[in-house]
Amino acid sequence: MQVTKFLAYLFFSAFIMVSCSDDDDSTPLSATSIPAENRQPLGSSSNDLLSSTNFTSLTVEMVSVQGFEPTITAVNAFKQFLEDRLFKPDGITINQRSIASSNLAPFTIEEIAEIENNNRSLFNAGDEITVYVYFADGSKSGDTNRQVTLGSAYRNTSIVIYEGTLRRLSTNPNAPMLNIIETATLNHEFAHLLGLVNIGTPLQSNHEDPENSGHCNVPNCLMEAAIEFESGMMNMGNTVPQLDAQCIADLQANGGR
Repeated sequence: MQVTKFLAYLFFSAFIMVSCSDDDDSTPLSATSIPAENRQPLGSSSNDLLSSTNFTSLTVEMVSVQGFEPTITAVNAFKQFLEDRLFKPDGITINQRSIASSNLAPFTIEEIAEIENNNRSLFNAGDEITVYVYFADGSKSGDTNRQVTLGSAYRNTSIVIYEGTLRRLSTNPNAPMLNIIETATLNHEFAHLLGLVNIGTPLQSNHEDPENSGHCNVPNCLMEAAIEFESGMMNMGNTVPQLDAQCIADLQANGGR
């Protein structure tokens, strides 16, 4: 079963609606070469990612289609986000490499999982936990001219970023810079792996949006379901949203910083 959760509704002059899509694995995905520990339900590895109890280091395997690599600024900001929230005394490493296009765009989540199956090379080992992030050269299947999907967290350690969509959005009048869109999307999707909101990391206060499960009801939080920009991105501009105090309290109670 696919559960669609919204990251943001970006209202440019053309009234484009933008979302994230967090796909759990209630419907089994092809994963013949993915070890069982790296193909569990979304949020189930939240404590392992946040704390040093079972894993003292994290490696993020970033696999990008050639020509669709994320900006250096976004990668550095993403790493800082991880260092601010996770306890990994042996360090956080981001390994980047590029691959040829699959020529499958637009993508179903099943196709994204098969691309992971064919290209992921790093898995949990010893005291190191790994996360796979794929930067796709296209959009998600089902996108329309009014609603597009930025990214999907679809397993416990798997994320896809629809980089083709992000790049198109960044060319809209008054849109955020590409590195801002990339950073916000990466941070938001990884926060779902960390169990926010109430999908693996227990709530410490009542701040889950009752109309958008898995998201925060605090205005301007990184995990808010809907952020409106109107013309010129009303409140955010070129500033990446941050986690609010209640989301941070949830992470800290589950072993994070």
